[in-house]
Order: sequence, then C-alpha cells, then structure tokens
Amino acid sequence: MSEDAKTVVKGLKGIKAADSSICEIDGEIGKLIYRGYNIDDLCAHSTYEEVAFLLLYSELPNQTQLDQFHDSLTAHATAPPEVLAALKALPKDVAPMAALRTAVSVLGHYDPLAEQESDESNKENAVRLIAVLPTLTAAIRRLRDGHEPIAPKPELSISANFMYMLNGEEPSADAAKAMDLILILHAEHGFNASTFSARVIIATLTDMYSAITGAIGALKGKLHGGANTEVLKTLQSVGGVEDVAGWVADVRSRKGKFMGFGHAVYQTQDPRAKHLKEYSQKLGQEAGDTKWYDLSIEIESQVVAEIGRQCNVDFFSASVQHYMGIPGDLFTCIFASSRIAGWCAHVLEQISDNKIIRPSSHYTGPDERSYVPISER
Repeated sequence: MSEDAKTVVKGLKGIKAADSSICEIDGEIGKLIYRGYNIDDLCAHSTYEEVAFLLLYSELPNQTQLDQFHDSLTAHATAPPEVLAALKALPKDVAPMAALRTAVSVLGHYDPLAEQESDESNKENAVRLIAVLPTLTAAIRRLRDGHEPIAPKPELSISANFMYMLNGEEPSADAAKAMDLILILHAEHGFNASTFSARVIIATLTDMYSAITGAIGALKGKLHGGANTEVLKTLQSVGGVEDVAGWVADVRSRKGKFMGFGHAVYQTQDPRAKHLKEYSQKLGQEAGDTKWYDLSIEIESQVVAEIGRQCNVDFFSASVQHYMGIPGDLFTCIFASSRIAGWCAHVLEQISDNKIIRPSSHYTGPDERSYVPISER
C-alpha cells in the first residue's frame, strides 16, 4: 500500500478541517461547550433565544439585546404565503424533512437579501431562518393533518410558539420548557455531517439558503437525524416493562442496533441526555401516564448493563416529544428547527475567513491505458 493510501481516513473521523470558536466537545469526559458555556449551565439558566444569540454573536445578550433579538425573530417568524402555497401543493404523503427542504429552498426566492453578500445581510438571513423554521415545521404538520397553518403569536417565546403552532393551543409551562431544552440541546454539535455540509456549500460563496437546504438534506439521512424516530418505534414495539429483557435478548441474538445508545463522539454518557430524561418523567406525570418514561428507564438500565453503552440525546427525546403530542416522523424537523442556529453560526464563521473546501481523493482505479476504438471492444 502506498503512503498516500495510508493517509486516507474514511468518513474523515478525527480529521480537523478548520478552526472554529463555536463548539467544543470532549467525548472522553462527556462535556459540551457552546462558545465557552457548558451545556448544563445553558439548560439551567438560559433560553433558546439566548443560546441562538450566543451562537450567532459569540456572547450572551444583555436584556436590551435580547429584547431586540426577540423583536427581530418575531418580525421574521411568519412564513410568506407563497411558501405555504408551495407546501400545500406537495403530495400529501411527502416525508416531512423533504417538505422542509423544499420550503427553505422556496423561502430564499422571497428574501430580498438572499443574494447579497454583506455581513449584515447574512446575519439578517440567519435571524430569518432561525425564526421561520419552527413555523414551517408546524405548517407541515398542520397541512398533513388537514388543518390550516397557525400564525405565530408575537408575545410568545420560540419554544412556546412552536408548541402552539404545532398543536393549536398554548403549552403548559413544563411542555414549553421541554421544547426549550430540546432546542438548546440540539442547537449545535460541532462538525457533524449536516453542519460540515453547510460549510462546504457556503465556501463556494453561494447564498445561505442553498447552504441550509443542503444541511437539511444531510440531516434527513437516517444515519444522522432520524435516531429518535427509531427510538419511538422501539418504545412502541417493545410492549411493557416486563417485556424489556426479552427484547434486549432478541436484539443481541440477531446482532441488531440499540437505537439511542452510543455515540460517534462520546465515550461516556452524552451530556445532553440527562436533561431530557428529567422532562420525560415530568411530562409523563403531567399526562397521568408514565408508561413511556418507565419503559425508557427500564430499557436504559438493561442496555447499559448488557452492552455497557450509555444513552445519547436521542433516547429520551423520543418519549419527551411523544408526550408533547409530536408525531415520530416530525422529530427530525424539530431537530432541524433547533440546529438551524448552529448551522447559521457555522455559515457565518466559514465566510468570515473563507477558503473553498476542496479535499483530494486517493485514486484506486486502473493505471493509464490506451483507448480502444468501439469496433475493437
């Protein structure tokens, strides 16, 4: 094997492709940092609006800045009627993530700043995307269910508005906080596949809507954004707590996957998981039915004991969102509506010191050969 071949790293695991000041992940001890702030502190004390501001502007806002940011988000939260019309024209059985990908692409046509390249216009585009993705996700759910989309209420936070637009009624305090946690915890996670896709695309100096459309396309893949949907399918198929041991044994015997366990980065427990675990219990108690929490706890206990892998953020997010009345196939759209803050932060960072991302490949084809005329082949 040549020296060049030895340097190939499939999937680019461990390869540092750029400097970034946005996110630090320590997989060995299970630590996640957004611009210097531990995710535990942000979950305990912050809101998604504050976290989105932090990711975009590098610092947490003061009250005046937060109020202005809320006003900007409110101004951009209503989806253009032309975009809603495009969603209505889609086939009724279209996958929600495919619909969201289309909606963002169409949205770019109705943003007068979409093709401008100034820092100010790019940040305005970022704010608009952060504001409107929950609205688009909620509209996709409403239209599929045969209902008209609901316009956001200006007085509500992003998380409370999201729940209101999804379900048609304002959420309880616990449900709104759970959505806030989901948005904070999924907002950013380094150079994952969708984020790196966004950076590769924007590095060509295209527009932000193209970069975010590409990121949504990457997140749509089942190896990236769909794990919590699979966790919900597992919960619904296992049965009851008494059936968990048999299910674990069956998965092990056929060498299947335990969805929601293990992580490509974390060698210990995903630091995001414990926050959603707490709210799975709270929402179950609020609903008067802790079945999904109890089942999740039993599965966690037995899988950890059997294979030694800790659960990740996807595991308890499944039961939390199920308690919130969100259908499983919409979970990845919720993920995108959160990760949009991180995507936009990375897009802005990439173009602030841009160099087109153009790696090389190790050629494994035949040596140079002579062309043979078609009559002689």
